[in-house]
Order: sequence, then structure tokens, then C-alpha cells
Amino acid sequence: MSIITQATNDEWRFWHRTKLATTIIIIGTLLTIFSAIVNSFSMHDAKHEREHLQQTAESHFAEQPDRHPHRMVHYGHYVFRSPSPLSIIEPGVDAFTGTSIFLEGHRQNSAMFSDQRQASGMTRFSSLTPSFLLQILVPLFIIMIGYASVTREKEAGTLNIMVTQGVNLWHLLVGKYLALVSCGLLMLLPLVIAALWASAQGESLLVSSAFVAGYVLYILIWSAIVITVSALSSKSSASFATAVGLWVVLCILLPRIGSSSAAAIAPSHGKLEADFAVLEQLRKLGDGHDAADPAFEQLKKGLLEKYNVSKIEDLPINFRGAVAKHSEAKLTDLLNDFAEQRMQEELNQAEIARQFGWLTPATAIRSFSMMISGTSLETHHRFLREAETLRFEFVQSLNQVHQDKLTYAADMNRLTNQETSKASRVDSKNWQVLSEFNFEPDQATTRLARSLPYALQLLCWAGLIGFGLRMAVRRIR
Repeated sequence: MSIITQATNDEWRFWHRTKLATTIIIIGTLLTIFSAIVNSFSMHDAKHEREHLQQTAESHFAEQPDRHPHRMVHYGHYVFRSPSPLSIIEPGVDAFTGTSIFLEGHRQNSAMFSDQRQASGMTRFSSLTPSFLLQILVPLFIIMIGYASVTREKEAGTLNIMVTQGVNLWHLLVGKYLALVSCGLLMLLPLVIAALWASAQGESLLVSSAFVAGYVLYILIWSAIVITVSALSSKSSASFATAVGLWVVLCILLPRIGSSSAAAIAPSHGKLEADFAVLEQLRKLGDGHDAADPAFEQLKKGLLEKYNVSKIEDLPINFRGAVAKHSEAKLTDLLNDFAEQRMQEELNQAEIARQFGWLTPATAIRSFSMMISGTSLETHHRFLREAETLRFEFVQSLNQVHQDKLTYAADMNRLTNQETSKASRVDSKNWQVLSEFNFEPDQATTRLARSLPYALQLLCWAGLIGFGLRMAVRRIR
């Protein structure tokens, strides 16, 4: 054990003398601290702004004056998604998918106001989030600090001396490994503080702990990669070139290849193609604004038989409102089918890209990080589904008002003159049909369960690197 401690202390003394490692550690730690602070303020402001906008949208809807109920269907409503507590570290897909949706009758609108869509070409590369630093840049910092840990001893001839004196190589490498891990953990310290802050904001302590544990494992993996490369190399220059080459492949190329491969293996329909397909199917459903459309003839016959009358004017309900309600239900079923198909295509691509976590720990930690922080594609899809449920409920409630509280005669003559226009309006008390929308992250158990496959990928990488380090020790001997 004394050899391990001595090797660790020797590494720190060397880094202190050269100043390079100290400088890199300071730069890396300051970058993570700075990005965590900036992102924390940004997410805090975004959360309060979206909560305020949500309340404002709900109050504006409820405060509308007396109107024709179908006017309120098209007046619509906005819903906003508040960021999860851990999004201060891992924004995930939120920057690309949008945070708000405009809900209205007859349509399913896409999410809006994503940061990346609003950014210019240059600012898209300036989002220095804590997750990006920890997943991409910290491994590079670890390489710059520890690439010569073992090769330095080889080049100076001290490694052979230590071997001949009976020094246990495992103890020596473990000591150097622990020194390198401690450097990485120093740069990980802001993550721990941010995770504690997220727990104070309502995040599950178990989730925050698992989140930090995943990144600790990632640091352990990269530290082991650097020590293994250094142990297998004969010169520091070769060790540095090999380690940087691995970083480029594992952190830059393979994740990009994974995304491109997913798009090629599981292609999805383009927006224009999908829109034309939806329009073609919608034509078959009939126009909900035209009660005389032949598509509603069966509805008309059914209502006449139900109420035992011969004309729609004699119905105790407004036939136009019944048509709007019937049409919206059919249209929503169709739109939901297309939406589920699109979301399944996106999930298929995401699953393929995530499998590259078996080839690179960078993809594994990114998938793990997004899943456990509640900023994954699955969470975005749940936001879309919950927003659509709210849209359908309030639109159908307004259609029910249209059907039950407005006569057919007044509805048909609403455009004749000013008096008939006033007669076609209903009391504004009927706008109290909007449910409160408050989107929350998935349950802690759900997120932990989803992150398990990617935690397994990281563990497999840890086992693989451990085997590589063992082979390196054998080679030195």
C-alpha cells in the first residue's frame, strides 16, 4: 500500500513542478464551474419565465369575452415545458426540440422556440454546457495530464530499476492511476455541487447520486485508458499521439458515425412528405366547418333517428356543433396515428445511435446522462402527448358548448347582421374548460430503469479497460 501512496504522491509532485498539469486542472475546473454557474442561472430564469408564461396563457384564455365557441377553438392556447432540475448540467434534447406548443383546433403543431433553431450558425457551437465539458473536454484534459505517466519512467530508465528492485508493477500503476483519477474528480467537483443544488430544487437524491456516479465511472474509464496507453507505449510522444487519436475516434468520430448510421438504417419521412400524406387522409374525413359535407351524412342520419325528428333544425342540439365534435375526434385519431408513427421513427433512430455506446464510452455516458436527468427524447415525446391530450380536451369541451348552448338557427344566421352575430355568442363563463398544465420529469424509478442499459455499457467499458491494463502489465514484465 505504501508503494501506491508513494506513486500517487510522486505524480502530484511532478505535476506541481512542471506546472502543466496544475494549469490544465485549474483551467478544466474553472471551465466546469463557469459553465455550471451560467447554465444554472439560465435554467433558473427559463423555469420562472415559462411558469409565468403558462399562467399568463391560461388567464388570457379564461378572460376572453363572449364569443362564438368555435372562435375560441381557433384562439387556442400555449403550453410550456419547464426544465428539469438536472438540466443545469445536461440539457439533452431540449435545446433542439423546443419548449412550447401552440394548441388549437384541427391541428397538431410542432414544439417551438428551441435554442438551436433560433441560434445563428456561429452561436450553435458556443453552447459550452457542463455535460459537453465533462463528456468531451475533460477526457482530453486527462490525456494532457497523464499521457506520460508511465512512459516518463521508461524514458528515464527508472521503471527498469524499480522492477529489478522488486517493486510491484500493479501497485505502481494503481498509484499513478489514482493520481490521474483525482485530477479528473477535481474537474468533476462542480458537477457534484450542481447535483446537490438540483436535489435542493426538488430532484430525487437517488437520481442525483446515480447521475454523479455515472460521471465518476466515466472519469475512471478515461483515466484507465490513458494509463493503459502510456504503459503500452515506449515513448511519451507515441503515448500522446495514440491517446489523442483514441479521443478523436471515441469522442468525435464514433458518436457522429452513430447518428449518421441511425439516419441511414432507419430513415424517416421528410416533413413535406409527411404533411402531404396527412392532408390526403384528412380529405377523406370531410370538412368540419361544413355541416353539409357528404362525409357527415351518416352522423346526420344517426342523430335524426336518435331524437326521432325529420330535420336537423328540429334537433335539440346544434347539428353544426355535433359535426365539429365528431370531426375533431376523427381528425385527432388520424393525427395521433401519424404523430405516433413519427415518434417511433425518431425512437428507432435514437436506439440505433445509442447502441454505439458499446463502441465508445462518450455515447454511453451521453445516453445515460440524458435518460437519468429527464432530458431524453422519451421525455420530449411525453410532453407532446400530454400537450395533445390537453388540446383535445379543451377543444372538445368547446365543441360541446357549441353543440349544447348555441341553437342551430342562431349559428346559421350569425353572419347576417350585427344582432345575429351577438346572438351566436355564448357566455364567457364557458371558457373555464382549460385544465392546468404542469409538465414534470418522469418518476425517479422510471429514469433509473431507462438508464440501466447505458450504465451497463459503461461498466463493460470499465471491464474492458481493466483487461487492457492487465495486458500492459504483462508486457512490461
